[in-house]
Order: sequence, then C-alpha cells, then structure tokens
Amino acid sequence: MDIFDYDSELRLHNGHLLAAARVGTRDRVLDIGCGTGQTTRAAARAAVDGSAFGIDITEPMVERARELSADEGLSNISFELADAQVYPFPSTYFDLCISRYGVMFFADPVAAFTNIARALRPGARLAWLVWQNHDRNEWAGSVFGEVLAGVIATPAPGPFSLADPAVAESALTAAGFTDIAFTEVAEPVDYGPNSAAAYDNLLRLSGFRSFLANLDPIAADEARARLRATLLDHQTDSGVHFDSRSWLITARRSRAGAETGGTPVR
Repeated sequence: MDIFDYDSELRLHNGHLLAAARVGTRDRVLDIGCGTGQTTRAAARAAVDGSAFGIDITEPMVERARELSADEGLSNISFELADAQVYPFPSTYFDLCISRYGVMFFADPVAAFTNIARALRPGARLAWLVWQNHDRNEWAGSVFGEVLAGVIATPAPGPFSLADPAVAESALTAAGFTDIAFTEVAEPVDYGPNSAAAYDNLLRLSGFRSFLANLDPIAADEARARLRATLLDHQTDSGVHFDSRSWLITARRSRAGAETGGTPVR
C-alpha cells in the first residue's frame, strides 16, 4: 500500500499529545484526521472501558487503520471515512478530542470546530497538535522549500493555517471552547533510519511524485540529487531528522449550549 509513513515521521511528537490528552479508562475519544490510526489505537488501549473513534478523509489510510486495529485485536475502536467539518457526529457524546496535525486543513475552521464541539459533552477536553510558522519548521524549508519548491502550499487552509495562536484561539472561542492554552513542542520530524530510506519514504508522497513528473528529465534528476544531498546532510545516528516546532493546544468545550441528535458511533 502506497502510504507515507507519518507514524514514524511523528513518533517523537506522540508522547506530548498523549500526555496532554490524559485518556481515562472510561473516556470516549474522538480522533480528528486520524490517518492510519496510531493515536486512535493508543487512545483505545488507554480507554479500556471506553472507546476511540477516528475520522479521516484519506481512504487508504482509513483502510490501513482498520487493518492495524483488527490485527491488534482492539474491540473498542472504529473509523469513518468522512470530513469532520460536516460529519453528523452524535451530539454531546465524546469526553475527549485529540488530533495530531489533522485540524489545519478545514476550509472553514470555525464551522469545523463548531461541528466538533457539538460532538463533545459540556466540559469535554481537547488536545491538538498543529504546526507553528513555516519559518520555524526546518522540514518545510529544507525538504519542501529549498529542495522541491512548490510541492506544498503554505496559504490557509494548509499545514500552517493555525500557526498564529491568536488565529487558532479566535476560531476555537467562536466554536464554543474555553480554557484555551498553547504549549510549544520542539521535536524533530524523522524521515527514516538513513538517507536512502528517507528518500524512498518521501517519494511516496503524491506531491513529490507529481512535482517530479512535471519537470523535464534533467531538472527532475537535479531535484532528486538535491533531495538526496539534503537528506544525507540531516542523517544522524538515530535517523534523518529535521527541526520542527509545534503548538500543543488544549481547551475545554463550553458547558453551555448542549445539543442532542446526530449519527451514533458504530
């Protein structure tokens, strides 16, 4: 299956998210942009008398999430291929919402966060990881900027759309969240155990493949050479690392305005 290994790339970030989430044994956890379900599975393992529900818009990732959960024998977990901005979640159902870099891409953040808020019981907690500014993330410049300029789009909605705490706080407040706090997370992203593995891993990204396919053969070879050189420059004894900075956002759903209805979680 041609899926980029985000789980390995972001392995050093997971502990920060899970420590802030403090999943309880009876919690019903919602995971936004769950990808292949690594954080959803971690939540399910902690919520032994509760449940975990992951949602993502990428079909191969959701399929892989289901396979991995079945392999692990988790019975308190489920996944949905859908857009969290409009999905009819059951109202006031979840005790906790988590997300590992999955909430920056909504066309209308306030609408999306409002929809997510409706799914949470009054007073429910939120723990999300989002990227800080482009210039604070070396991977964005070295890998996606200097090496293959234009592969990623930086304007909102995009990976840096919530980099400004004032923007993120405004959207969350409008959606009905309170007690909003930001904690910096400084961990490198890890593209693989060595430069060769990192190169193969990055070429799984459709953005890279499309970019190279649109270049003439000489320019494509030059881009590949720059990518290999950049990855080799960042190879360490523990992997190919690029500096990154994130915000860990925590908040609570307001205790006012509870609603009922929505689609039951299966």
